[in-house]
Amino acid sequence: MPLVRFKTCHATEENKKIGQETMNKIATNIVVVPDIAGPDTEVPQDDRPLAISEMSEKFGVTLRTLRFYEEKGLLHPVRKGARRFYGARDVSRMRVILQAKKIGLTLVEIRRVIALVEGSTPRQEQFAELQSICLSQQEILLEQKQMLDEQIAEVDQILGAFAQLRG
Repeated sequence: MPLVRFKTCHATEENKKIGQETMNKIATNIVVVPDIAGPDTEVPQDDRPLAISEMSEKFGVTLRTLRFYEEKGLLHPVRKGARRFYGARDVSRMRVILQAKKIGLTLVEIRRVIALVEGSTPRQEQFAELQSICLSQQEILLEQKQMLDEQIAEVDQILGAFAQLRG
């Protein structure tokens, strides 16, 4: 689930007098930053390292999945003996990885996204590039959807023919 980012608003006497109607209008200005955009540098991160089991539970993935992403160089847990511990950077990366995977990006594309969000490119330029990546992926998915719709229609015709043949 994406993190919700709020713009900072300092409480003043004037702000405290704002009625419910105004508060409702303010709530419509909340922007949800997609996980694929990486961590918000303005939001403090929990620096407590997570054991592999905690990481697995937090993201609903298997230990094997975490090891796979480590093997592919997407996650870099700290090893203490035989145990793995994941820091805030790996937690942020995992959010990016899972949303990117959910929309169908390949490992190569996920690496590109991670390099982008962890690089020094200004945030607005990152958003523009990520938007472009997502638009390209949307085009691919829409083409696949069209092909699936055609295949489903073909199967429907075949099933209809069999239904008529069987009487």
